[in-house]
Parts: sequence; C-alpha cells; structure tokens
Amino acid sequence: QLQASGGGLVQPGWSLRLSCAASGSKYDDPAIGWIREAPGKAREGVSCISSDGTDYADSVKGRFTISRDNAKNTAYLQMDNLQSDDTAVYHCATGAYCSGDGWVGALDDAWGQGTLVTVFS
Repeated sequence: QLQASGGGLVQPGWSLRLSCAASGSKYDDPAIGWIREAPGKAREGVSCISSDGTDYADSVKGRFTISRDNAKNTAYLQMDNLQSDDTAVYHCATGAYCSGDGWVGALDDAWGQGTLVTVFS
C-alpha cells in the first residue's frame, strides 16, 4: 500500500513537503519514488531514492530533495521554490531500482492515490 499526503495550494516560490507511507512491496529493499501527472502533459518521474542513492528529473534538480525513513517505511519529498509547472497530482511508487532521471524501475503493481499540488499566482 502507498499513501501520499502533504499536497496543497501554494504560491510560486513557496515550499511543500510530501510524505509517502509505503508498505507491501514485493521487493525486499524497494526503491521509492515520486511520479507526477498534470493535465495535458506526459507522466513524469520526479525523484527516486534507493539504497544506491537518489536521482531527480532535470526539471526539479536543485529545488526538490527526496529522503526516506526506513524505520517508518516513509519517504519524503521536500519541494522548494515551487513553480506553476510543478502543478500536478503527485503519486508515490515503489519498485526494484531507480532507473535515472527520477523514474522508478520495475514498478510494483499498485500506486498510491496521489496528492494534489497546485501552484498559483
């Protein structure tokens, strides 16, 4: 199961912190990542974290930071300097590895419902 939370309505330049409570992965040491969907845009891998490290989409590098608390099976996405292009539903997902550019590879079957981030001016 995956439960994302922390979305909201913010102005450009503001920050938000998303949380993902993750459980039930078929992998022993899953990678956890964030994928976002915005109307009229292709689905985008945002960031991923695994035991090998982290990676980010170019569009969020330097602004977003992913972390995880293994004891709580929770991942976080600190989003700073939010821009209107960041408006999307953010889903967390687990998989076997981080595949680069913010994507999670070999995804588990289930995604979280997602949390909406709206950046408006």
